[in-house]
Amino acid sequence: MNALVMTGQLILALSILVVIHELGHFLVAKGFGMRVDKFYLFFDAWKIKLISKKIGDTEYGIGWLPLGGYVKIAGMIDESMDKEAMKKDPQPWEYRSKPAWQRFLVIIAGITFNTILGILIFTGYLFHFEKEYLPNSAVTDGIFVSELGKEIGLQNGDKITLIDGKEFERFKEVTSLKVIFGTDLTIDRDGETKTITVPSNFFKKIIAEGQRDQFITPYLSDLYVYEIVANSNAEKADLQKDDQLIKVNEQDFKNFEEFRTLLAENAGTTIDLEIKRGEVFENLKVEVDTAGTIGFRPLQKYPYDFKAYSLRAAFGYGAKDAIDAVVYNAVALGKIFTGEVKAGESVHGPIGIAVMYGATWDWRRFWFLTGLLSMVLAFVNLLPIPALDGGHAVFLLFEMVTRRAPSDKFLERAQIVGIVILGALMIYVIGNDFWKHILN
Repeated sequence: MNALVMTGQLILALSILVVIHELGHFLVAKGFGMRVDKFYLFFDAWKIKLISKKIGDTEYGIGWLPLGGYVKIAGMIDESMDKEAMKKDPQPWEYRSKPAWQRFLVIIAGITFNTILGILIFTGYLFHFEKEYLPNSAVTDGIFVSELGKEIGLQNGDKITLIDGKEFERFKEVTSLKVIFGTDLTIDRDGETKTITVPSNFFKKIIAEGQRDQFITPYLSDLYVYEIVANSNAEKADLQKDDQLIKVNEQDFKNFEEFRTLLAENAGTTIDLEIKRGEVFENLKVEVDTAGTIGFRPLQKYPYDFKAYSLRAAFGYGAKDAIDAVVYNAVALGKIFTGEVKAGESVHGPIGIAVMYGATWDWRRFWFLTGLLSMVLAFVNLLPIPALDGGHAVFLLFEMVTRRAPSDKFLERAQIVGIVILGALMIYVIGNDFWKHILN
């Protein structure tokens, strides 16, 4: 059942992304009077189709191979490699008969539509799911930092005022990709201004420890129970969802990290846990296992004034978050080529992405990951590899600058090279997925 849920989420996400991408090509091509012979979700490899219907000049369908999709534009050298059609004289409705600038717009339309979709999804995510954000100016007690934060020179109580020399509105920016990939943080420490440099390889430790959202948090937080682990000590002690945790053995704590420290100090013993359930205070006897846990997922609520996202603010921040996703995917790709990051550890294929979606259907997580994938798809398609949109765009830019079009024979050979490169990458990615998630 878990596999079905993960697969279902992945297929739905891919369907949305592929249809929007190909719709971009389709609408712009039709707008310039080009004939579109096919519009397919997924590939009908070896002409095997699940569904197909011809409306006007276009055959719409769903293929059996869920690795993408395509539109077949008449007169275009693409993955279909329809050489017979290319031997005939160009027709006015064909791609090859149109000016280079029109063909260029057709090519980049898919990337553009995925970018727009990604921005809209991030906007909707912020407006509908997050709803509000914590302004950095509201965190008057400063920050609480994990051991990783202390390693780079941060201290509890520091107030982060600038990131890379610039002011920022949302507190969440302090754990953004910009920060963990290396930048300068300007802090106020007891009235004294200091600069902390986050090293460019810091992201490795964050990923290894899984601490992106925890290595810097607001200093004060109220701790609640979000979910109880089945058959855990927390369940046996009758700890319940939405309980607020107040004290451990009559000791106060100011945040989750201090709570965890108290549990660790009492590992293997039974603690007196004071909670607030509704308006009533209660005391529970809870066994702490030898790992220093009792078996629940926490929810931290910060006693600061949050600010609601207006639609305008959600759009602005959504666009920023979406563009940051592209920028730092490019940074990560560069680190793979320089050897700072192992490709096998950071590249995810279909199985890896399905695992990211999870075994339970969570719309919040689904839309966040789908928005992220939309931006990643736009970025990947921008790469100058023949057979990708970026490869076609490079040849068209060459044609527009030199006023000389590459020959059909050259384009056919380039397309074959691109297909081979993409095929090899796909085999590597899927094989890597099997190794990480199935065989290990």
